Parts: sequence; structure tokens; C-alpha cells
Amino acid sequence: MRVVIPNAVTVLVLCAGLTGVRFAITGEWRNAVAMIVIAGVLDGIDGRIARLLKGASKFGAELDSLADLTAFGVAPALIIYLWSLVYLPGIGWVFALAHAVACALRLARFNSRLDVDDQPHKRAGFLTGIPAPVGAGLALSPIFASLWLGPDFLIDVRVRFAVSAAVIGTTAALMASSVPTYAWGAIRLRPTWRLVALLGVGLFAAALVAEPWMTLTLLSLAYAVSVPLAIRSYARVMRRSAAAVPAGPGPAA
Repeated sequence: MRVVIPNAVTVLVLCAGLTGVRFAITGEWRNAVAMIVIAGVLDGIDGRIARLLKGASKFGAELDSLADLTAFGVAPALIIYLWSLVYLPGIGWVFALAHAVACALRLARFNSRLDVDDQPHKRAGFLTGIPAPVGAGLALSPIFASLWLGPDFLIDVRVRFAVSAAVIGTTAALMASSVPTYAWGAIRLRPTWRLVALLGVGLFAAALVAEPWMTLTLLSLAYAVSVPLAIRSYARVMRRSAAAVPAGPGPAA
């Protein structure tokens, strides 16, 4: 059971992603994107459950990658395609494919480097590219904004297509890129800030329940802003590391 429970949660991630596609086919956009959000929450806890129960396994790692590709690569690509990119089915399908392929490339790169020691981004506390669940959220952010601002927002199909294509193209590039991004595990809070952080988590949860689409839209914008900040932070960390390395001995007289 220690192995079955976390794998069952991973299977729920896959099921949630595919259920989102099912809702998108019938035009139930709220339910469709909600399924991807639920998949993201489940994906965030399955690994922690496995470590807590000491039930991590090679099978679970492989299943997790397949579930992530389905829920955060294939499903968001189909949802955003049916919502907007279908209005230009030729080029629109290319953008949808770009998201799914970029997600697969990111997951393959992540799995292939699990045992690699020389990972400068990881050593400095950063990720390489944006994670697959974050990529799915960013790709669906135009739908978040539309559900928040009402049916008149992006009502013109050409504008909707242009915005969706730009967002999903940028997201795909960031997933497949080697851009350093912030990692939650690298965040260190001073003791004086812990109560403030708990208050912030509580307020975020309340906002997510009261105004989910506004909260998800603003969260997507905040993460997009954090990417260039992470690049600057990583460059600063690398400069400090280089400055801390003692210079080698000079040439002999």
C-alpha cells in the first residue's frame, strides 16, 4: 500500500487531465480548466506522499512522467486549441503541437538528468525552464482571464487566436529552454517572516475560493514577471560564486 497510494494519486492526475479534454469538447470551459488546476494540485502532492510513506519506486517515477505529459502537455494543448486556435486550424494546430512537444522535451530532459551531478541551475537553487504544471497554467491563462473578465473579453476570434498563439508559443519556448527559474525548495524564510508567509497562504487560499479566475490570472502574470527576475538572480549568484573562487597560483618567477 505504501507504493499503491502515491501511484493512485498519480493516476488521478492523468484522469483529471483527460477529463478536462472531455469538458472542453462539450464547451464547458470552467470545468475544463478546473480539471487541469486539480491535476496540478495532485501532481504537487503525489511525490511528497511517496516520500512520506517511503513508497518511491522506479515504476512511480515513470508513471509520473506519463501522467504529467498527458495532463500538462496534451490536455492543455487540446483545450486551448478547441477554445481559440481552432479558428485557424492549420497554424493553430501547430501551436498546440508546440506546447505538447515542448512539454515532452522538458520531461525527457528532466528524467535524463536525474543522476547527473553537474547541474549548475540545481546547485544554485534554480530550475531549468518552467515546470510542466506551470507551463500548463500559463498556456491556459487566456481562458482564466476570459472567465474572470467576462464573455466580452477576447470576444473577437482573431484577437483571441493571436493572444492564445503568443502565450502558448512563449510558454512552449520557456518549457524547452535552459532559462533558470525560481524553485520553491530554494526559498528560505527568516523566522520573523514565517507568520507573514502563513498569512499570505491563507489569503491566497481564500482568494482562490472566492475569485478563482481572477486569482489564477494574477498568479500567471506574477509568475511571468518572475522569469526575468530569476534570470537576473541566477546571474548574480554565478558572479558571486566566481568571485568566491580563489585565484590559482601565479606563474613561477
